[in-house]
Amino acid sequence: MTPVSSVTAQDPGWIGAYRLRWKRRRLLWRSFRSRSQLTARADRTGRIGAHDILAVATVRNEISRLPWFLEYYRRLGVDHFLVVDNGSDDGTAELLEQQPDVSLWQTWDSYRASRFGLDWMTWLQMKYAHRHWTLMVDADELLVYAHHETRSLHDLTRWLDQQGLGVFGAHMLDLYPKGRLDDQTYEPGTDPTRVVNWFDAGPYRAQRQHPMGNLWVQGGARERVFFAQEPRRSPTLNKIPLVRWNRRFAYVNSSHSALPRHLNFAYDGPGGSAPSGVLLHTKFLPEVVGKSITEKARRQHFHSPDLFGHYYDAIAKGPTLWTVSSVRYMGWRQLEELGLMSSGGWE
Repeated sequence: MTPVSSVTAQDPGWIGAYRLRWKRRRLLWRSFRSRSQLTARADRTGRIGAHDILAVATVRNEISRLPWFLEYYRRLGVDHFLVVDNGSDDGTAELLEQQPDVSLWQTWDSYRASRFGLDWMTWLQMKYAHRHWTLMVDADELLVYAHHETRSLHDLTRWLDQQGLGVFGAHMLDLYPKGRLDDQTYEPGTDPTRVVNWFDAGPYRAQRQHPMGNLWVQGGARERVFFAQEPRRSPTLNKIPLVRWNRRFAYVNSSHSALPRHLNFAYDGPGGSAPSGVLLHTKFLPEVVGKSITEKARRQHFHSPDLFGHYYDAIAKGPTLWTVSSVRYMGWRQLEELGLMSSGGWE
């Protein structure tokens, strides 16, 4: 896989830099204002220690995924979860409210109008995550990195600090089952990679964007199956989910890009040498078929929902994503050999 570290974005110049500073300030201001949309259901932030690793997430109707999600990240070393529940009606909020290491806020405001939850999460980061290593992940994303079976996030972030690195990037890898999506069975609280355990090893393409210098990685299974005719509309597959946070930082587009601009250059994408991991994207559990019908009607997940109706319709049919070229997921060493992540010299 070809690295993209040699592809650099043009310097924005002083005018561009000035505009980016004001863009960041506007994002922080709107996040500050969004605090009025949040109602605390369980505020345990007083328990956060000075060296705790935090995880931030926005969820809606994730009752089947959350037991494993919480167990997985606790084992990795997350000490406290800051979670926004966006109007769940399946018991998600009640489950989270009972967790001793979760602080929970709830809102019924628009997910799309909040920059897909970023305004809410940025406010929580501003208030509680300053100077903490902080992970931003969705309920269907499981972070893997070199030695993650035996070394915690505390070990990883301690090493990153020693290297002078404050950002850890990841490739988002779509996992899917062998067979139709609606023919599978998932037992809540179990490892979803037992059900969705195949992926596309490539092709993936990447380029840096002007003026922020953020990567744009595309390709893989969702492009192959759902966006073959319009590949530029296929999902963005790069994220910088783990950051030693500062209250002046702001994510711009999910965790795909951030400001200040220098944060985006810590990750050089597939084939790169910078330390990085993979977010195993377990979206294609069998529940995705029914959820696609619901989310198409809610119109909350894209800037222009009408352009992605065909995407929801195609998933709702329960298609088969697997092909003879699919690769079975075997662990982080396999992903590093394929160039999808890098240990970056961490032995």
